[in-house]
Amino acid sequence: MKLEISASLNYRLSEPVDLMLQIEAANGHGQRVLDSSLDLGAPDYMARVPAADGICEPIWLRTEGVLRAEYRALVEVDRADTDFRSLAAVPLHRLPAEAIPYLNESRYCPSNKFHAFVERRFGDHEGGAKIGRMRDWIESRFTYVSGASTSETGALDSFVERRGVCRDYAHVMIALARAAHIPARMASAYALRVAPQDFHAVAEVYLDGDWHLVDPTGMARASEMARICVGRDAADISFLTAYRDISFVSQSVSVKHIKG
Repeated sequence: MKLEISASLNYRLSEPVDLMLQIEAANGHGQRVLDSSLDLGAPDYMARVPAADGICEPIWLRTEGVLRAEYRALVEVDRADTDFRSLAAVPLHRLPAEAIPYLNESRYCPSNKFHAFVERRFGDHEGGAKIGRMRDWIESRFTYVSGASTSETGALDSFVERRGVCRDYAHVMIALARAAHIPARMASAYALRVAPQDFHAVAEVYLDGDWHLVDPTGMARASEMARICVGRDAADISFLTAYRDISFVSQSVSVKHIKG
């Protein structure tokens, strides 16, 4: 499947600001960038920083006045919609080094607080079957509400409120999986069928020796997503991180299926 992607960011800066930008689709791991362009205007400084996971390539910027970022890409996705529910969990002592950090708590995913709930609610299932039950439970009990959460909202808050946006759904999914001792991380992606269309956040779980995309909102399929980056939670995958106050002007994301 080929996806035509466009993203536009427009922010006002009152003084010189250091920024980290993560809006480019990753190349590899089930997808291939066929063509792309990125227009950042004329920043004072720009440098690419390869991420440790080897998936994304964040960009450091220093600029002032305005930030206008225009990104266009054509991405071919050859990732199958794997039936992760049938996959086995990997024994902890056999986990590879890359998966181990995603067993632990992180800023937005205090998984240690969910152990009792996970054992009580999902204890009769194992591996991918348990992940599937968690995913279904979140989708059926949460309400997607734009503006219901803030940058400070974590998985525990969302679990109590039972509402939020994609990042909140993903945080709860990740916290539950980690509480079941299954490595889980967060991925940002461009995805079809997302409403409202925006940078989309989903979970990835480590089962049967590989990472598998899981969307607890139920909106996106793995075969219809172009990943941008991965990390422990939203703090790692934010499309824009500013190290001073900046003012939002406009933002848009478009994802289309291109036949042929």
